[in-house]
Parts: sequence; structure tokens; C-alpha cells
Amino acid sequence: MAILRWISFFFVLFCIAPTLEASEGDADPLYRDCVEHCEKTGCVGSQCFQNCQFTADGNISDGRWYLQEPLYLKWKHWDCRSDCRYNCMLAREEERKSLGEKPVKYHGRWPFRRVYGIQEPVSVALSTLNLAIQFHGWMSFFILVYYKLPLKNRRTYYEFTGLCHIYGVLAMNSWFWTAVFHGRDLDLAEKLYYSSSAALIGFGLLLSIFRVFSVNKEATRVMVAAPIIAFVTTHIMYLNFYYLDYGLNKKVCVILGAAQLLLWAVWAGVTWHPLRWKLWIVVFVGALSTLLEIYDFPPYRGLVDAHAVWHAITIPLTYLWWSFIKDDAEFRTLTLLKKSK
Repeated sequence: MAILRWISFFFVLFCIAPTLEASEGDADPLYRDCVEHCEKTGCVGSQCFQNCQFTADGNISDGRWYLQEPLYLKWKHWDCRSDCRYNCMLAREEERKSLGEKPVKYHGRWPFRRVYGIQEPVSVALSTLNLAIQFHGWMSFFILVYYKLPLKNRRTYYEFTGLCHIYGVLAMNSWFWTAVFHGRDLDLAEKLYYSSSAALIGFGLLLSIFRVFSVNKEATRVMVAAPIIAFVTTHIMYLNFYYLDYGLNKKVCVILGAAQLLLWAVWAGVTWHPLRWKLWIVVFVGALSTLLEIYDFPPYRGLVDAHAVWHAITIPLTYLWWSFIKDDAEFRTLTLLKKSK
């Protein structure tokens, strides 16, 4: 089948893709000298930073309390070192631009421009919009199955209602921490971002297995879910308590994601589901959009990079995905009602 060849291509491509983050910018001697000088003097050129006047315990170095940042700005946790790195990066990129050179990554990240203390403002806005779409999809599904479709002993006919609720909660949690991480990549935010993404993708694989193979018995579900949950939980614990390995996490998420895409694609090809065309769109566009995670490009005007474009593509896909779940709930409910008569 053509779909199998396409999915296999993406699966192999993702697995062999390099996962090391380029750091050409922070290896630049001029950048390093700039950061070192800034940390000593608190200035980059004629621009000086208030954060460099604070001691390690957060107090102002000369005791002047009125120079401290107001509370509404302290949320971003920018310190002397991060401010020096940011402004040295901008200065170095201006020099590279004047010489006709292309942007490079610094500490594994593209040179983004802050907006009101937000590190990647476009990605934050798109992640927040994704969160809103997930909430809308989950709420509309909740209203459909409990208030618009018939119930049996106060329970829904749709066998996967509980699983869809869990998926919705995990999806909203994942997009929330995605927005937080892109706003400011603190260690805690980074761990929660990677952990919540892995949990969502792992549960997405479970949902695909249960729906594709119509696994309805609780005992069978437990037997199928146990090894996957154990694997994902071990992976999350490894990231949080041993080593936050970005490359390993990327491989795990890609393999789990490719597996569920393959399941949905094959099922959409053999089922007679009336709304399977929605699945085709989600699978194909979703698989193609993940190429942006591999062949990324520098941010346009320091704001929009490949990852931000991927966030934008997931917005209509999320809406279409929840639309399919609602259609599937209605389709299964009507089918089961006909059988019960």
C-alpha cells in the first residue's frame, strides 16, 4: 500500500535524523569574550543591565532597594548571565549580518528577540491558541456525549469516552507547559515540557491501539496498556531524575508518534468509517509537518522559526482531530443503538 511506504519513509527518516543541537554561536570566541566581559562589567557596549547589580542571593550589590525589579517583572527570572548572553548574541548577530553571514544557534537555540520578557513570543501565542483549541474540542466532545447523544444507565454508549477525556486533559497540560517553556526555558519548565509531551504521545498511542483494534474489555486494556505506561513512565523519570537527554526524548517521541500515525493510517485505509477522510488529512499533514522539526530554519526577523510554523499547522489539525472524535462518538452510538434494537 502506498500509505505504508509513506509512513515507513517518515519513520526511517526521523530515526536516522541527527539529534545534536548546533552550537556554533556559543563556540564563537567573539561571543565568549563578550559574555565574559559583560558578566564582569554588567555592560555590552554602551548598554548596561540592572540584573548585573544583584548578588547571588538576589539583593542589590550596593544596597539600594529602589533599584530592584518590580514584582510584575520578576516572573521571567532573567539574571545577569542570561541578559549578557542575550545581548551579546544580538550584538554578534548584527555583526554577522553586516558581513553577509547567516544566523547560527547559541546554546542549541536560534537567536530569538524577546518581547516583554518573553523568549519566543510567536511560539507562546500559537501554543496558547493550541491550548484553547484543545479545550474547545474537549468541551464540545463532553457536551455531545453527555447532553446530545442518548445515554444508557447514565453512561455513554461510546466505549472510548473515558480515554478521550484523559487525552484531552493530557493535551491541554502539554500545550500549557509548551507555552511556559517557550516563554522562558527554565530547568523546571523544560522538564515539564518534555515530560508532558512524552505522556501525551504515549497515551495517544494507547488510544490508537484501543480504537483501531476495538479493545473494549478492561482486562485486555490493562494488559495492553501496562508495558506502554511502564515504558513512558520510566522514560519520564529518566529525564527528570537522571539526565535530561533531548536527543533521546526526541527519538522516543518520534517512534511513539510514528507508530500511532501508522495505526491510524492503516485503519483509515481498511475501515468503512464515513468520516475517515478527516483521519487521512490529520495523518498526512501531521506527518509532513514534522519535517519542520528536522529541517528547521532561522527565525524570520528573530520571531518565527520552523517550530513556530509547526505550532501554527497543528491548530487546524487539532480542530479536525476533535471533529473526528465527535463524529466517531456519534457514529458508534448510532451503531450500538441499532444493534440493541
